[in-house]
Amino acid sequence: MEKLGLNEIREAYLKFFESKDHLRMKSFSLVPKNDPSLLLIPAGMAPLKKYFTGEEKPPRKRVTTCQKCIRTPDIERVGKTDRHGTFFEMLGNFSFGDYFKEEATAWAWEFVTKVMKMPVDRLWVTIYQDDDEAFEIWTKKVGVSPDRIVRMGKEDNFWEIGVGPCGPCSEIYFDRGEKHGCGKPDCKVGCDCDRYVEFWNLVFTQFHRDEEGNYHKLAHPNIDTGMGLERIAAIMQDVGNLFEVDTVKAILDKVCAISEKTYHADPEDDVSIRVITDHIRSTTFMVSDGILPSNEGRGYVLRRLLRRAARHGKLLGIKEKFLYKLCDVVIEESKEAYPELAEKQKFIREVISTEEDKFEKTIDQGLIILNQMIDRIEENGVLDGASAFKLYDTYGFPLDLTQEILQESNVKIDEEGFYKHMEIQREKARSARNDNGQLGWDKNIYSKLDKDLKTEFVGYDNEETEAEIKAIISENEIVGSADGECVIITDRTVCYGESGGQVGDHGILQSSTTEGVIYDTQKTADGKILHFVRANDGEFRVGDQVTIRFDKELRESTKANHSATHLLQKALREVLGSHVEQAGSYVTPERLRFDFSHMSAMTEEQLLEVEQKVNNAIMAGLPVEISQRPYDEAVKMGAMALFGEKYADIVRVVKMGDYSVELCGGCHVSNTAKVGLFKILSESGVAAGVRRIEAITGLNVLAYIYEKEHTIKYISSMLKVGTAEIVNKITALNSELKEAHEQIDHFKELVAKSGLEDVKRNMHEVGGVKVVRGAFVDADVNTLRKMGDALKDEFDCVVGVFAAYSEEKVNLIAVANKEAVKKGIHCGNIVKEISKLVGGSGGGRPDSAQAGGKDSGGVDNALLKAMDVIKEQVNQ
Repeated sequence: MEKLGLNEIREAYLKFFESKDHLRMKSFSLVPKNDPSLLLIPAGMAPLKKYFTGEEKPPRKRVTTCQKCIRTPDIERVGKTDRHGTFFEMLGNFSFGDYFKEEATAWAWEFVTKVMKMPVDRLWVTIYQDDDEAFEIWTKKVGVSPDRIVRMGKEDNFWEIGVGPCGPCSEIYFDRGEKHGCGKPDCKVGCDCDRYVEFWNLVFTQFHRDEEGNYHKLAHPNIDTGMGLERIAAIMQDVGNLFEVDTVKAILDKVCAISEKTYHADPEDDVSIRVITDHIRSTTFMVSDGILPSNEGRGYVLRRLLRRAARHGKLLGIKEKFLYKLCDVVIEESKEAYPELAEKQKFIREVISTEEDKFEKTIDQGLIILNQMIDRIEENGVLDGASAFKLYDTYGFPLDLTQEILQESNVKIDEEGFYKHMEIQREKARSARNDNGQLGWDKNIYSKLDKDLKTEFVGYDNEETEAEIKAIISENEIVGSADGECVIITDRTVCYGESGGQVGDHGILQSSTTEGVIYDTQKTADGKILHFVRANDGEFRVGDQVTIRFDKELRESTKANHSATHLLQKALREVLGSHVEQAGSYVTPERLRFDFSHMSAMTEEQLLEVEQKVNNAIMAGLPVEISQRPYDEAVKMGAMALFGEKYADIVRVVKMGDYSVELCGGCHVSNTAKVGLFKILSESGVAAGVRRIEAITGLNVLAYIYEKEHTIKYISSMLKVGTAEIVNKITALNSELKEAHEQIDHFKELVAKSGLEDVKRNMHEVGGVKVVRGAFVDADVNTLRKMGDALKDEFDCVVGVFAAYSEEKVNLIAVANKEAVKKGIHCGNIVKEISKLVGGSGGGRPDSAQAGGKDSGGVDNALLKAMDVIKEQVNQ
């Protein structure tokens, strides 16, 4: 059995199944597409679910993939054992109603015995206990000895998840030898020890389970197989676990080098080394797939992994940030199979480095707070949910990180209380968003329509078309006719349904008896185009022949903005780097919005350069060529695709001269000159690592210029200078204003000194501490501070309490020098008490504190109370 590297095994597997007429597909993104049931892709078949259920048509009936996967349910066990990991790759070959058990078993056996050259006498096969068909195929057609086949129960060898496709499965095991066994006389396939390793699962999806638990045979059964790449690599390399596989060990070795630790020298160090090794693999791939650290969803998973790894770095004695360096090893080991890793290397490093910086700012303080909490808890006690949530919300401690630290002190956590506080916060966020769907209609109504009903879009080259009404929805019901507001679905249309960031068209839908205004057009995932119509008079009926035309003026403006978005993305990549990828877009007739991956705010110079590049491409009058091409050919042309998006074999390519090439289904101008002009209105951050540009084009730029021109003329008239002199005039006015403020500050100082002299006349002394109090109308806080500084300079042991007030506002400050503090004075506690009398609150340090309030009528009482508090402090 030849020792093969992990990358060699992956390629050998995919090539083998290509030779069996399988389509080799790239790994899908870790971010599930149109599957809200999953946070991250946990298995090789997960992205293919809709092919198995028939919701979508597969690109070919035979497919093979190597899918990157992440599973986090056992995250707390990662590191503590060498079996568990969050990231892995899953090899798989799939049949969607094509071949079945005979081919699946024969090819599996051929691959392991002929390609991998595994010894037959070390291989075992399991089947479902009632699957006699599989037994016959394995023994009589594949040629496996009957004594090497083990029948197992439903729990082990029958795959199902509730209602839906399911079926028996057959697994292939490798016998690693007695030295890896438990030594028990009954040790055999299925034992929990490390001797028999299951590495390939062949699922024969031949039934559909209904809600009553009955099994019905499928007319076209499917094949779904899965083989863990790291697991087969461990077998082929004759190593004990995934952390010793060549590509993973390279990362582990780098962790040891950075930490100056030796693996297997200390069990506690080994845990941290394994945690970091595993988590940096997951996080590198997650960032590559566009996931960014956050406190929600998959972004929270990423943050948990990064911060857990960072904390284990501290346990190893690593003082500097280091994870961003480790990702280089992950990329180097995997870039051949996943070239996007190398393309985004700079961005991945930047994201991880930034997250390390954020955690570094809070972890030390958070650990101090947590240790103080632990000190207050008895042995085997429980940390309350509110405290755990504070650590999460204020110091960025993921719950499982807090749990892990608490376990070291035998302290548990009130998870229910934590999630209660979490839900309160989420509910506040939901209330703030107050999201409502269009018309408040349940989107599930569309799933009740005929699945074969599709709408042909003919609006790229036509302004109007004849069509037949196929369905009408009114008041959340599928109806035969409707007046007023309704949704109409036709067999064909020229109106573009909102998708790809481009808003839906407006237009007119007209029958022989009724005319309606189309005020929006939407598109469903299964190809229906929905016209949101407001009938002017009469009603529309299913079966009506209608004429549909879109609003040409709005469409032309939308086309200009959409084409400008393509030019913008190209310009951004030229100015900022190839890590820039579209993270979202919204194109309307009025403006465009483009979200993109980038870690920092753009400079004015960068924005100007991007704007100029886009306008240069517009002025160049580049022809816009739109064509249908095979996906691979489009990619070779350099076409930009949305990362993680899966495309059909034939794709629509939008090419703008030699400047921009993108895959896009939207509407575009025929020449970039028709965009007119391009102007960036704003650049801002919308999430960690995601920036947003808003811009306008064409006549909207002219309107923008006219508005600015009007504003400039108005300013010119107000300043009574020509437009060319505005800057000089404002500069001069600013100088005058600065000089005036300096004079005002000087007068305030004189007032402060005079005021201080007045209040010093009523100075008291308490226990050797001089006490000065005073109230001043319409003074500002800076004036009070200057009075306090002067007081501390004049006396050796003094405390001053001052109030500045107006009708609606009160400011309080207290100051004391070192000698006064030594005698017991605490300014923070003074203002904390007296601020209550002015309807406010505040606090601060022993030598300086500030508070605010709204009740100016309580100022005198507050200053009287200050004397009482000072007496208590000094006499304690």
